[in-house]
Amino acid sequence: MIIRLKRNVLVIFVLFISMFLKAQKWTNLFNGKNLDGWEIKQGSAEYKVEGNQIIGISKFGTESTYLCSKMVYSDFILELDVKIDIGLNSGIQFRSNSNNSYKNGEVHGYQAEIDVSDRKWSGGIFDQSRRGWIYPVTMNIQGQEAFVNGDWNSYRIEAIGNTIRTWVNGVQVANLVDDMTEEGFIALQIHKIKKKEHEGLKIRWKNAKILIEDLDKESWPGTPSATEFSYLKNQLTKNEIRKGWRLLWDGKTTQGWKSAKSNIFPEFGWEIKDGELSVLESGGSESNHGGDIVTKDRFSSFELELEFKITPGANSGIKYFVDTSLNKGAGSSIGCEFQILDDKLHPDAKKGTSGNRTVGSLYDLITAESYSEPDKKKRPVIPGKWNKARIIVNGGHVEHYLNNIKLVEFNRYSQMFKALVAYSKYSKYENFGQASEGHILLQDHGNKVSFRSIKIRENK
Repeated sequence: MIIRLKRNVLVIFVLFISMFLKAQKWTNLFNGKNLDGWEIKQGSAEYKVEGNQIIGISKFGTESTYLCSKMVYSDFILELDVKIDIGLNSGIQFRSNSNNSYKNGEVHGYQAEIDVSDRKWSGGIFDQSRRGWIYPVTMNIQGQEAFVNGDWNSYRIEAIGNTIRTWVNGVQVANLVDDMTEEGFIALQIHKIKKKEHEGLKIRWKNAKILIEDLDKESWPGTPSATEFSYLKNQLTKNEIRKGWRLLWDGKTTQGWKSAKSNIFPEFGWEIKDGELSVLESGGSESNHGGDIVTKDRFSSFELELEFKITPGANSGIKYFVDTSLNKGAGSSIGCEFQILDDKLHPDAKKGTSGNRTVGSLYDLITAESYSEPDKKKRPVIPGKWNKARIIVNGGHVEHYLNNIKLVEFNRYSQMFKALVAYSKYSKYENFGQASEGHILLQDHGNKVSFRSIKIRENK
């Protein structure tokens, strides 16, 4: 009896020690007394300590302000709770930096969004002062509903290697793969306000803690509702391979591609360099230099994703359901087109009908408009920066995305689509857009445009 009692005491003691050691792995980022270990950068909004909370107070007339950890972190799991007044916008910076060599010390890096607007992108990932939105919460309905306005919300950020994932109130929101920045500080943001009446609004943080050991063991499993967005250059993630994605361009050769007007790749007019496939500048004429290139394979239902970069004033396009026999003469091959354009500088943006030749549009048929932010103008494509295009086709249903924001949705078999074709430049082509399969095309429109990370998943 005594021996059994001693064993029970020993087991309880071992469990207690185990739980204690596990708890000790987490480090509190806030001491509950003052802001030791933190420093303010960029703006002049106020931070103060009240009980177990850090409180940020908005200030009119200043840039965004950041309370930054003095410690730099690489791989970690971060948890904290946040409560924000309606009217403010904020975020949690991580793997972020500030140095004089970049925009005179602007804070830049990853940010987990805190968003009280109807857009509902809390937990999405914004690349502050660099690329902008890299994980808008556009394809994760469950994630959009996770944040509760006017109440405390629990955030969890996992940054392990090139995988970055977020949870809000236990619901996974973001699932990002990106290798731009490996380490940096953590910061609590008070976003710049544009209205004087929003001065004095508050955002509160508490229970901030971080884990930097045994991350694989402590990492939470992902959920299918959080679509993986990858920014790796010309390579697939393990998850993409498992789900049937394949590269349409290997990043090095012309394999899998040919001229739209012959069976070989153009001998001039296209360049492969530094993992980029570029159509070269030739004065702006349509398919009059190297010419369009198409995939050797044909596709029916699929999800296509690629990155493109334009030069100032450039024009190009991604076409699908291309039938190269429809136009063997001068000009581009015929197919449905995801327009690539510098809307600010190229005159084609003002042609067509109601902007249906602007970037992301179904060229000359349907105007690109943001489904996520209908009250705002479509976000512009900036020359010299990479942008992500996504085209999803399921039978007759088609969607266009620009930087993971849906811009166009239609049914190519519908009467509405056929009516649009009848009053467009494509009316002379019988059954335009109705083919069961076709090539994918990258257009030569006489301006330099670069492509990379071209990949596809076929839907059977």
